[in-house]
Amino acid sequence: MRRLRRSELPSATLELARFLIGKTLVHDLPQGRISGRIVETEAYPPGDAPGHAFRGQTRANRSLFLRRGHAYVHFSYGCCWLINVTSETPGIGGGVLLRGLEPLESIGLMQRNRNAPRLCDLARGPGRLTRALGIDKRYDGADLCGKGPLWLGTAAGPAKAVGKTVRIGISREARRRFRFYERGNPCVSGPARLLK
Repeated sequence: MRRLRRSELPSATLELARFLIGKTLVHDLPQGRISGRIVETEAYPPGDAPGHAFRGQTRANRSLFLRRGHAYVHFSYGCCWLINVTSETPGIGGGVLLRGLEPLESIGLMQRNRNAPRLCDLARGPGRLTRALGIDKRYDGADLCGKGPLWLGTAAGPAKAVGKTVRIGISREARRRFRFYERGNPCVSGPARLLK
């Protein structure tokens, strides 16, 4: 596994959301390396009403307007941090929400962070994912293709079938099929009826 180069990332939100399935998210900590395979994403392209970029750039969302491959970390539902990968050119707001990981390395560290007995419950869902990997506001704006401790890596195994469905937990433009997931993976979140 190696760091993904920015040139390898598709330069449009929907393509990036699909591309990231099967790739890895890695967090290098003093206690060890935590990593997982990305098994679920949601795309929020430019002009998308539920997206945080829809109303334009603000102090709170300015990281979302960086060139593709940066982290946009924000607090949601009053309880958890969520991480998005920026997906467009500089000045254009778009992002891919990371919704689920299949744990790979330092599962013990993830369990301490999350206190979840089942392996696939450690990072199944966007809030659980950030807790398991120790991601918070400090990483907002981090270059995920750079040399920092939080980065995107190549696929940890052969490519598997990718499904597409509606996004979860939104009311505006809810029918758009902008959620991507690895078919048959138990670490994917949300209602099973959507995973066809």
